[in-house]
Amino acid sequence: MIQVLSGIVTHAAALLLYPGLAAMVAFGTCVELAWMRVSAREWDWPVLPRRRPSPVVATVALCAILAAVQLAAPLSPVPGDERSVVLAVVALAFTVWAELALSLEFVAEPRVLLLVQLCWLLAVLGPAVQPESLRPQVLGNVLVPGLLPVKFACAFLYLLCLPALLRLWPAAPPADRRGKRRLDTRRILTWFPYCGLFTTLFFPPPSDDAAGIVRFFGITILVAAVVIVAGVVAQRRPEALVRGTYTRAITPFAGVVLAMVVITSLVMR
Repeated sequence: MIQVLSGIVTHAAALLLYPGLAAMVAFGTCVELAWMRVSAREWDWPVLPRRRPSPVVATVALCAILAAVQLAAPLSPVPGDERSVVLAVVALAFTVWAELALSLEFVAEPRVLLLVQLCWLLAVLGPAVQPESLRPQVLGNVLVPGLLPVKFACAFLYLLCLPALLRLWPAAPPADRRGKRRLDTRRILTWFPYCGLFTTLFFPPPSDDAAGIVRFFGITILVAAVVIVAGVVAQRRPEALVRGTYTRAITPFAGVVLAMVVITSLVMR
């Protein structure tokens, strides 16, 4: 009975505090404010989100929490053998499907978003070609020389997909543009799962100490900074030019990554 209660308390702490809801909101709010600051030509404090969450926000929050607890975060109360990249991928993918299903009129370029999500799925699952394991700590710790080209290619494809998945680009449709900018709750909730999953997949797992915390969050913040810079560059270019270049570049590159994954799988066996 004590073990059952201890497990419930441990998992509740993971879901509500770290690396779950509280950590997501704190990280996401800081990154979102940074994004709004550098992307706006004239800075003004944004309007706070609505007090009552919409069905879309509630769905995104639940899925993002489920994804966050799967990360190889240091000092995570969730045991390593209970984490799975599949759960993180399905949860984050469902956040996109929820937005398309419940608020399609506020989604710019739905077809592009679905295409990017398919490419992102390839980038996430590609590193699992040889280790044949979907535990986060295993995938991040794979440093076999023969797998490094696939890992680098998947990491670059992952970064290419993030500006669209986090809705930094394309710009919001006219129905969603307001006179004064509002903090995007859905993006706040997904900054940490998306960027933390990159750190989990493409870097060795951190140690459970202060150095591990600094390393994990340092890399995750760096990933967020790269995505912010990419989003700013995309927003300050003509939209048609960016859309054409983005869609023409990401699909062929995803095809190259898929070919690398297949060839590597055949060669390494």
